[in-house]
Amino acid sequence: MPPDYSGQNLRGRSFKGQNLTGANFSKADIRGANFTNAILKNADFTGAKAGLQRRWTIGLLTVSWLLSGLSGLLSIVLGALVALIFKSNNTEHFIAGIVSLILLLVFCIITIRKGLTASLGAFALAFAVAIAIAIAIAATGAIAVAAAVGGVFGLTVAVAVAVGIAVAVAIAVAGAVAIAVAGAVAVAVGIAVAVAIAVAIAVAGALAAARAGALAFAFAFTLFNAYIGWRSLAGNEKDAWVRSFAIAFAATGGTSFRGADLTDVDFTGAILRNTDFRNANLTRTRFYEVKKLDLARVDNTILINLAVLNLLISRNGRKKSYLGANLKGANLIGADLKEANLKDADITEATFQGACLEWANLTLAQVVGTNFTSAQMTGACVEAWNIESTTKLDNVDCRFIYLLESPKPGTDDRERRPSSGEFQPGEFTKLFEEVLNTVDLIFRNGIDWKAFVNAFQTVQDQNADTELALQSIENKGDGVVVVKVGVPDDADKEKIHSDFTQNYQLALQAVEEKYKAQLQAKDEQIVVYRQQSGEMAEIVKLLANKPINVQVDNKVENKNMTNSNDASRKIEIGSVGRDFNASGQALNLGDISGTVTNTINQLPASPEPEKPGIKELLTQLQAAIEADTNLPQEDKAEALEQVKALAEAGKSPQEGAMQKAAKTAIKILKGTISSLPSATKLVEQCSNLLPLISNFLGLG
Repeated sequence: MPPDYSGQNLRGRSFKGQNLTGANFSKADIRGANFTNAILKNADFTGAKAGLQRRWTIGLLTVSWLLSGLSGLLSIVLGALVALIFKSNNTEHFIAGIVSLILLLVFCIITIRKGLTASLGAFALAFAVAIAIAIAIAATGAIAVAAAVGGVFGLTVAVAVAVGIAVAVAIAVAGAVAIAVAGAVAVAVGIAVAVAIAVAIAVAGALAAARAGALAFAFAFTLFNAYIGWRSLAGNEKDAWVRSFAIAFAATGGTSFRGADLTDVDFTGAILRNTDFRNANLTRTRFYEVKKLDLARVDNTILINLAVLNLLISRNGRKKSYLGANLKGANLIGADLKEANLKDADITEATFQGACLEWANLTLAQVVGTNFTSAQMTGACVEAWNIESTTKLDNVDCRFIYLLESPKPGTDDRERRPSSGEFQPGEFTKLFEEVLNTVDLIFRNGIDWKAFVNAFQTVQDQNADTELALQSIENKGDGVVVVKVGVPDDADKEKIHSDFTQNYQLALQAVEEKYKAQLQAKDEQIVVYRQQSGEMAEIVKLLANKPINVQVDNKVENKNMTNSNDASRKIEIGSVGRDFNASGQALNLGDISGTVTNTINQLPASPEPEKPGIKELLTQLQAAIEADTNLPQEDKAEALEQVKALAEAGKSPQEGAMQKAAKTAIKILKGTISSLPSATKLVEQCSNLLPLISNFLGLG
């Protein structure tokens, strides 16, 4: 039975690395407790109080106040430098005061607009402006002014900037730490301490240093930088590093869930200030109505995004944008996401049970393993969402959906499903059954069917225990072709997709090498070739040798959830076996072989029986090609044609045209055999014969 710690005082306890699956920590005081690397699956932390123990709170506040006090001392130095401007009877002091004021004003302006990090670079700009002013004054010829520029000026600039940056960083960080540890009251006290020290120093040194202006400036600059600290904790990205540092520092000694497995843990209503969640597994972890989670350390989790963090707490994302957000494993049971933008979001393994997703945009969303049980999805857009058999769509309440985010050009058609009327109970789930058991292969620049067939057969060999069936081919226009491959429920779809992608690229490279040699074409011509081969007429031609049922469907309605801009043309294809032939023509190898033999026999025999000549080498090459069982019939016929071309070139090997033809033939032969396994006998024989043939033909 899981342990029960409900309502107990567990401050400072260590549960590091323990297996506490299903444990009850509801309403427990877990401040300072250590759950690092613990297994806490299905544990209950509802109403628990996490964070710092009292001694740690006092210690961290003391540090932040000391830092504030130090900044108060530095503020007086800064104020004194600026107060030099009021000593109008001393030209050197006046110039130094003006320069210091310019530097600090530029520093403050850039800090407000761009953040503290950007303001560090403001020194260069401010320094340049100050130099320009000093030179302009010096240009009047005043010797005293020139001396000021050479002496007091340089020292004043260096001190003013150094002190200003130190004060700004010290106060901003101190304020942020104080807020993170104990709230706004603490930072107010921190500022009061800083100002009190500033006043004391100002009064004590009033006769020798600055006037009232020093105190005023010190007070204003302290408030300014305290505001920067507050702004950073409010989530302003301009000072994100201040917030990160303050939260990391404030979490020292707090409750630690670092690296813990918090799958399906319930934190509803818990207080999570100064808690460490770094690298924790937050799959379906429930954070509904938790408090102070924004002050927890959440590196390497989905909580790093404040918008996602607030959504998990409030469950209210109505009309909000989570474009491209990482919501992997998010617990959004019952969430209101009506009209929310989840385009390109990763919601893998997330749960939306009972959630409202009406009119939500799920275009390109990753929904593998996502639970939509009993969700409301009427009007949602599911264009190109990545769905598979682990996606749960049980009892989804949906009257209709859209397959396109934007209407087709010149129309208002967003591919509504059903095209008219509404889904009857259970029809929405049935609509996706076909998709859930398919692997979608998308070709964006057309498809080379020769490479496709080679890759398909290779993938079948690599996955011999998995039945693969070519279900449909759809031409989407603009060179985009989608091929759906049916697979069993338990198939490793990711592996099949990866295997095919890799083998298609290898086959494509081999085929393109052959096309380059044949057509002497550039890469752009090959792209055009592939786009043209994506046309339905070409597809039918290439599949003509396979006894299949071809159905051209011009209806807008179809059961494939392929989210196209053109779903009007579709070819349905039954199971494709290993005898799949894309040639579209019956090949008579006997005729071709006879022609090749006749051409070779016209060449002279080698004068040395022990040393084969061009005739004997080509005869060996022809025999090797004809005997190979791995080479498709179409490729075999083409290879024999190239042997014939080499034989023709052997009659007049010195002619430029013949040499060019021979080079092309050898390139095509190399491209043809490149798709075969390296251990194939034909590959080995060609690697020996082709160099010898090249030498005989004078090709080098």
